[in-house]
Amino acid sequence: MSLQSGLDAFNQGRYEEAIYLLEEFSQNSIELNSPDYLTSQMWLVKAYQAIGDLEEATILWQKLINSPNQKVQEWARGNRPTPLPQPETESRKFPKAGRAVTTGVSLAMGGVGGSLTLASGVTIALLFGMVFVLGLSVVLITNSSDPGTGLAIAIGITLVFNLAAFFFSPLLMDLSQKWLYQTRWVNLAEIENLSPETAKIIRQVCQQKNITTPRLGIIDDQNPTAFTYGSLPNSARLVVSQGLFTYLDDDEVATVYAHELGHIVHWDFAVMTVASTLVQICYLVYSTARRFTRGGGDNKVKDALETAGFVAYIFYVIGTYLLLYLSRTREYFADHFAAETTGNPNGLSRALVKIAYGIVEEGSRAQEPSRLIEGTRALGIYDHKAAASTGTAYRISSDPQKVGRVFLWDMFNPWGWWMELNSTHPLTGKRVRALSTYSEQLGLPTEFDMGRVMGEGKTLDKTKLYGNFFLDIVLYGAETIGFIGGLIIGFFMLSASDNSGLILGMPLVGLGIGIVIKALVMFPDYSKAVSTDILTLMSDPYASPLRGQPANLEGELIGRGDAGYKFGSDLKLQDPSGMLYLRYASRFGPIGNFLFGMKRVESLIGQKVGTIGWFRRGIMPWMDLIQLEGENGTFVHSYHRFWSFIMGGGFIILGVALTVFLNNN
Repeated sequence: MSLQSGLDAFNQGRYEEAIYLLEEFSQNSIELNSPDYLTSQMWLVKAYQAIGDLEEATILWQKLINSPNQKVQEWARGNRPTPLPQPETESRKFPKAGRAVTTGVSLAMGGVGGSLTLASGVTIALLFGMVFVLGLSVVLITNSSDPGTGLAIAIGITLVFNLAAFFFSPLLMDLSQKWLYQTRWVNLAEIENLSPETAKIIRQVCQQKNITTPRLGIIDDQNPTAFTYGSLPNSARLVVSQGLFTYLDDDEVATVYAHELGHIVHWDFAVMTVASTLVQICYLVYSTARRFTRGGGDNKVKDALETAGFVAYIFYVIGTYLLLYLSRTREYFADHFAAETTGNPNGLSRALVKIAYGIVEEGSRAQEPSRLIEGTRALGIYDHKAAASTGTAYRISSDPQKVGRVFLWDMFNPWGWWMELNSTHPLTGKRVRALSTYSEQLGLPTEFDMGRVMGEGKTLDKTKLYGNFFLDIVLYGAETIGFIGGLIIGFFMLSASDNSGLILGMPLVGLGIGIVIKALVMFPDYSKAVSTDILTLMSDPYASPLRGQPANLEGELIGRGDAGYKFGSDLKLQDPSGMLYLRYASRFGPIGNFLFGMKRVESLIGQKVGTIGWFRRGIMPWMDLIQLEGENGTFVHSYHRFWSFIMGGGFIILGVALTVFLNNN
């Protein structure tokens, strides 16, 4: 029997046959360290895992982890046998809402995401304008040729570097993908074995758009994700994880591939590269101007450069947000492309929710967050930070309306809009809402009744949602505002006094006052914390990242919350309704956090615990831990509020002491 026949059986889902063929191949192998023999053993581990025989899979895995072959050891470390998700039972499987009979129907976006051409053109035009104005301000306003020469060289290097990176980055990414995630490149036939509709969509799009079939990759990781990279459409790479095929049905996988093909068709790589280059040039102008204003020199030149540097920094900040806006717009248009291409917007809605579920499910098994999911956050189809609420709802409920309820925060909470400004992806609720409008245009029932969600949103208490939002925004930045306010007050007081310590002391006093005021709002009285569950907290449309909600939860500690950090002090709590990150703060500060992560966390993982903390909701929900009571009387106390008051009070005392000390000297 050939090795390939066993691999073919596995890829077609015939796991028992694959085991028979691979076992026979292994028994007939003479050289037990040959690449083919080791490959057969690795696939046997996967095949036994697929049929639920973890005992046999683990026996084989233990041999591979001790193999003298370094690459085999690395593979084994990343593929320890764990129970795979069971097929969805009827109690959790959604009834599918259906799809269009024909594909390629033009769908109106109705203002969703704006105009892709306009967004790209305006963003790049504004960035070009910023760079042009900044160049003039530095080169023409000053009388010295040195700043202009230095700037010209810096911009030239930036352009050459980014141009080279634009064309060579796919090769560098290939190497990093292979090194970090062991990406294996496959042909379209293997994709067809895993998802027949996906292969059909790839052929259809490439033929219609006259582009080369992308280089197709698969990462052997059960966390579901997909991403695209490259320089030009004909040199693009489209990579997915094995988890995409585990958690999604055939038609849902096809919509994810169609979404990624949309990025390729729309030339997203080129546009984002040009835009990010212009933002970098803004920063170069700022850093160049700042360097040339150090020390003495002609006042006119120095003043002009200081002004140019300040304006450059403002443009850099604006450009960064324009870049994020452009990234979010492109996600909307890739979704739209997938809906039109497949005629299945409901399939993509389901895919987004099930990807979130898969991320949560895999996270509940792993003791550390996935390096793949963390490392591809900006590239992936889904921002894993937003997965917790949606994935948790899907994990326990067969009712799409319960899943839809967690979208209330995305659609109506002003903090959602504020947090989205710093995100490369739109909030999930907004994407599902847009996909629902496409389903309505096709005359289809929607997967998630977003009309009902929107109707429920109109009944929310607007005063509770928006009444204190602008005040909360101020309080959210209270430390910065306090520092700037103290600096301004210090300047005014200095005009009436010769105490130079006011310039140093008053900003620190303002900073300390800001920290204390913010702490009073963030950490309310927790003595009356209510017993609840994670899904209930995540479904609260009024939740805030600022105003903590005291809550009492019971569940099991299932791992660390710090991405890839073996001594991380944060934890993951799982209860029957979902999973939540617990943030820990030692009374001894960062050193205490490190020691807690090194010595205590490992012994806590796996324990049933009761916790009290302040729940918060941003793009990702979390809880600032107050107290944790584990089995056998284990107690853990966390000191978030304590440290806020210590830091605030410390800055106030330091500011006053500096003011008094410099006044006396």
